[in-house]
Amino acid sequence: MSGFTRAQAVAFLVMVALIAVAPFLLYPVFLMKVLCFALFACAFNLLVGYVGLLSFGHAAYFGMGSYIAAWTAKNWGVSAELAILFGGLTGAALGTVFGWLAIRRSGIYFSMITLALAQMVYFFCLQAPFTGGEDGIQQVPRAPLFGLIPLQNDMALYWLVAVIFLIGFLLIHRIVHSPFGQVMKAIRENEPRATSLGYRTDDYKWLAFVLSTFLAGIAGGTKALVFGIATLTDVHWSMHGEVVLMSLVGGLGTVFGPVMGALILTGMENYLAQFGSWVTVTQGVIFVVCVIAFRRGVIGELAAALRLKL
Repeated sequence: MSGFTRAQAVAFLVMVALIAVAPFLLYPVFLMKVLCFALFACAFNLLVGYVGLLSFGHAAYFGMGSYIAAWTAKNWGVSAELAILFGGLTGAALGTVFGWLAIRRSGIYFSMITLALAQMVYFFCLQAPFTGGEDGIQQVPRAPLFGLIPLQNDMALYWLVAVIFLIGFLLIHRIVHSPFGQVMKAIRENEPRATSLGYRTDDYKWLAFVLSTFLAGIAGGTKALVFGIATLTDVHWSMHGEVVLMSLVGGLGTVFGPVMGALILTGMENYLAQFGSWVTVTQGVIFVVCVIAFRRGVIGELAAALRLKL
């Protein structure tokens, strides 16, 4: 597989095998949730892990992608792939405007601008008529794929979600290991040096921002079809907190880290739900432990221990 090291190729094949076997062992809807959040975390990691831009507002693109996919599927009756694509394009459109405003600043100023813009999106969704306010957009239909393949069955929809995730994952891997990705890493390590070499760093950061928001919108749109609903939870700041936690727990700047982080966090939320508010406390404890004991995240520490590049 082009661009993969041997360790990455093996890890990817193992991941594909697990995705293929998992729905016969676990609840498909839970697995689809994991894959949606894994793609969301990978999109976020593309920006913070490889460009060094810590956005505090990615929930805006995830949530708006969810809303638009849900609205177009319910009101326009478009097919599943078009609804998801509309979600991704909405994320990219927002990212184009917000990125142009935000990348002019760096560090904490960049983060605060993205947070402020995301809060604007949240209040817009709270008031806009088409979003349904606090009720959200409910009873979103699972429109047939390409207008032909029915997706009412959870297993049928699972394979679509798995394909979307794998395409997004491979796209991110290709971006990271392309000449464009090398410039991204150079900007992360030493932006003045990259500028001195003649690269227009703001343009590279802007494009990376748009790519990240496009994939976040795709993840949000997919989630809306899986659960048949789009709500304010998808655009709330706490959603961004979750994706940050997933990336940190799995390992920033690693290809497989966000996937592992999404699996750990989503699994905790699902299997510890009976403990109510203690789920949040447990997440906080795990976050503290990871920061102290696993500074590079689960995958980052594993890769370092085995001297592999994952």
